[in-house]
Amino acid sequence: MKFGVNMMVWTTRVGKAQEALFGRIREWGFDGVEPFLSPGEPADIPWLRAVLDHHGLERTTCVVLPRDANLVSTEATTRERGVEFLKTCVDRTADLGGRVMCGPLYAALGVMTGRRRTEDEWKWAVEGLQRAAEHARKQNVTLCPEPLNRFETYFLNTLEDAARLVGAIDAPNVKIHFDTFHSNIEEQQPVRSLCAVIRDVGHVHLSENDRGIPGTGHCDWRGILEVLKENHYSGWLTIESFAQPEPDLAAAAAIWRDLAPTGDHLARRGLGFIKGLAREMGIC
Repeated sequence: MKFGVNMMVWTTRVGKAQEALFGRIREWGFDGVEPFLSPGEPADIPWLRAVLDHHGLERTTCVVLPRDANLVSTEATTRERGVEFLKTCVDRTADLGGRVMCGPLYAALGVMTGRRRTEDEWKWAVEGLQRAAEHARKQNVTLCPEPLNRFETYFLNTLEDAARLVGAIDAPNVKIHFDTFHSNIEEQQPVRSLCAVIRDVGHVHLSENDRGIPGTGHCDWRGILEVLKENHYSGWLTIESFAQPEPDLAAAAAIWRDLAPTGDHLARRGLGFIKGLAREMGIC
């Protein structure tokens, strides 16, 4: 397994202001980073790739569809923009040297209809992600759609449904993105739910039950790592928590208090906890 950190611990806009931070991230013991990615962010992909290469940091990317590119919109033109948005993000992920693109790739974040998802919406998500996956396959990028909690999307909330979606897409480069925070809300027994779908899991985000530092709350970390160990998971364990988020991110994630004194503190303490537990369990 490899240990990563999502750059949203510090910022959604990665640029030259973070150059010194990458050196610290490597010194702390992380194997890679995960920037928030869109057609416009990060602004300078060649520069970022060179800096990450210099520090020996691998990379994955995290993507969120905007409202005007919603893959499950009733408007065909909006759905088409969603497919093109994903394809562009795949290209930028590949240009960055990334091999995994994760996040709620099926629908725009925070869009609520007041009802359950429809059969048409399911069909549109499957068709759109099949097209994006075919494009990603040519770039050697794996797509990992992430089930979110009910307060952020109505479309995909459970690991069971995520497995159904991945099965319907039926592409070798589409896997489940498992997030400990969301599963803590939506799964009656998160460890058992993870065990049921582990063969389809391609990416893992680590966050505490309050979206804070891993190891400071009540998530069953030992149980989660045991499932990953027993099933020979060899992908990323990426910390995605938020210390003092920017206003846009705070609104999207509904965070109204500091979850850590600084991003550096969150990342170092979270990594120390998860690596220490992994060593204790004979994983690394």
